[in-house]
Amino acid sequence: MPVVGIAGGGQLARMTQQAAIGLGVSLRVLAGSATDSAARVSADTRVGDDSSLDDLRAFAKGCDVVTFDHEHVPGAHIREIEESGTPCRPGADALLHAQDKLAMRRRLSEIGAPCPAYAHVPGHAPRAFCEEFAREHGWPLVLKATRGGYDGKGVWVAESLDRETADLLGRLVAEGVDLMVEEHVPFRRELAALVARSPYGQGAAYPVVETVQRDGICVEVIAPAPGLDEERSVEAQRLALDIAERLGVTGLLAVELFETGRGLVVNELAMRPHNSGHWTIEGARTSQFEQHLRAVLDLPLGSTEPTAAYTVVANVLGGDDPAVYRRYPHVMARDPGVKVHFYGKDVRPGRKIGHVTAMGDDLDEVRERARHAADYLRWGPEMKDRA
Repeated sequence: MPVVGIAGGGQLARMTQQAAIGLGVSLRVLAGSATDSAARVSADTRVGDDSSLDDLRAFAKGCDVVTFDHEHVPGAHIREIEESGTPCRPGADALLHAQDKLAMRRRLSEIGAPCPAYAHVPGHAPRAFCEEFAREHGWPLVLKATRGGYDGKGVWVAESLDRETADLLGRLVAEGVDLMVEEHVPFRRELAALVARSPYGQGAAYPVVETVQRDGICVEVIAPAPGLDEERSVEAQRLALDIAERLGVTGLLAVELFETGRGLVVNELAMRPHNSGHWTIEGARTSQFEQHLRAVLDLPLGSTEPTAAYTVVANVLGGDDPAVYRRYPHVMARDPGVKVHFYGKDVRPGRKIGHVTAMGDDLDEVRERARHAADYLRWGPEMKDRA
């Protein structure tokens, strides 16, 4: 049986371990510490730094393929691993477009994918440049660090170029943060199209979902996106499959989208299992984690058919009381159909520590079930006081 190496020890690697068990595939994890989420459940865990070429080289020896729990492994290191004979999927050329937002915008614009207006902010005159950009595209503006950032980090919305925004620009430039600016897109809602592509070239698309964000964090995923007409759904799936092919992605690709009055607009890309795909564990014939393993191993891809009319995932954030397990009895007794997933992370207020999944035919009912379970796991009986 093949050995799949996954660089990064977060919850995505943890849930990939579950899929690997069913396939009989050996999963080797490169984790930052023995207490990382995936390290707690993976028998073959190597502790090391996935930004260190030496650690990556040692980790990759004996792996049939290497993939990633996150996008932050340096591209030069990935190329070194591939040159030593171990394939990396996705490869460095594809992964660049999930690592560097400016490179992503440039490439997507070249292939004709719908994107907001954008520009690279020069370090020598950022304020004047942003003022000129706003004159053309209007306020507010969206400032982004070209690299790094997740869950709302590395993104700033500027309503005007007031003193606070000017100070922010000055501080970021002084810290050496490379910045880009985008027009603010007025959108109806956020969608995500999740697809898989194998080295052979086979593609598979999951139903398009709606994602609900709060404070830059995804708090709810609804599959399929309610009220999305078939034509728009197929458009989003075709767009994601085309991006995967044109960028040479192998494995999973999540395309985060804005649904606007003028059509779909691409927001971000992720080349790995994604929060918007957690619903597939119970809600699809093939989970995103099994699909990713199939894709990177160049196996035939699995069915993406839903197993229920609606599947809703509510993310669980940390509350004030870390004793989550004591709240299991209420959640499980109230609704035996709800599935609870925890990531083995220390509980901190606001930190994403797990998710719950509910399925059924009535969307309003399914959403209420998922939300109640997530809120109770976070707050306990005091959840009503937090509403």
